[in-house]
Amino acid sequence: MEKQQSEHDKLNTEMRNIIEEARVILPGVQALFGFQTIAVFNARFTDLATYAKACHVLGLAMVVVTIAMIMTPAIYYRACAGEATRHMAKVSSMMIRGGLVPLALGLSLDMFTVLFVVSENPWLSVVAGAAALMLFAALWYLFPVHGRHRYQPRNPGV
Repeated sequence: MEKQQSEHDKLNTEMRNIIEEARVILPGVQALFGFQTIAVFNARFTDLATYAKACHVLGLAMVVVTIAMIMTPAIYYRACAGEATRHMAKVSSMMIRGGLVPLALGLSLDMFTVLFVVSENPWLSVVAGAAALMLFAALWYLFPVHGRHRYQPRNPGV
């Protein structure tokens, strides 16, 4: 019984940590969404090439997907009356990590759009967007995987 209570407490603590991570990320993503939305009301936006406008709208959609994914763990936890399960913690953790994919895509598309407005050079814009995407992939996925493999705790009894 005590072991079950300990596991229950551990899962609830893990869910609270996941939700806290979401609370830290969400305001920045919401601010980004606001700035993206305002851009369409700028007079220069109408002068953009159709594909640049489409990139901006797609980037906006990616941020909406990110917001939905980042908010899901708190809603899931609340819907289950604050009773965490292993499945809930696993899915919620995947939502937070997975939400970084559309965020990276959205930010990269924004980088493309901004560079296109500044330079009017589509190739430079593509390179800048691709470079941003590679940076996000490296720092948000490859670096943590490398760190996890390199610094895994050793099991002295094994």
